[in-house]
Amino acid sequence: MRLRDRPYTRYGAGWAGPAEQELPGTDRLRSLDYVVVDVETTGGACNRGHRITEVCAVRVRGNGRVSGEFTTLVNPERPVPPVITALTRITHEMLLAAPRFEEIASDLRDFLDGAVFVAHNAPFDWGFVGYELVRACQGPLHGRVLCTVRLARKVVPEVASRSLDALSYYFGVENEARHRAFGDARATASIFRRMLDRMDDREIESWAELETLMRRRAPRRKRRASPEPVRDA
Repeated sequence: MRLRDRPYTRYGAGWAGPAEQELPGTDRLRSLDYVVVDVETTGGACNRGHRITEVCAVRVRGNGRVSGEFTTLVNPERPVPPVITALTRITHEMLLAAPRFEEIASDLRDFLDGAVFVAHNAPFDWGFVGYELVRACQGPLHGRVLCTVRLARKVVPEVASRSLDALSYYFGVENEARHRAFGDARATASIFRRMLDRMDDREIESWAELETLMRRRAPRRKRRASPEPVRDA
């Protein structure tokens, strides 16, 4: 099936498949590629039979430039509970014509290849994507993982809540579709780019330095519950 015939979107200048892409040769954060991922699902646990209903992955280069995006609804081959539809506005009828995960698995793995997997509450998204890839006979996920919830505790300590809504408000990031994979992934990518700048300010330049930062216990400090949003100069 040709790309333009597929019922999902993959686009962006600068993205190449794993056979073409030169993998990073150093551990410097600005030399790495990142893929910011968000999934919507039929429920909260992949080991209880829940499935992905939508996935979006935004490829971000170390310089902060967005170089590509992969987004699609996914037919979960099971009913969508009403409580999930109320949250995501994704209905069972919307998914009937969507591809099954095994139909997109190879292309999604190619898109993720060679990049740091980034997500807001990364264990959830990593777990579901990895489970679905194994189920589709694509093998388990491997590589570096970065959770923007944990990272926010280190580089945005002035914000009491690390929810996506709170960080979006603080950084002035608009989310075009909250609780949809494409809206949340794009918003998380914008927030992550701000976090990369903050790591520059702290002179956190390498992956090893980032790991040290993530292991460090944050000092106790008073924080305002609702800090003023950042204003661009």
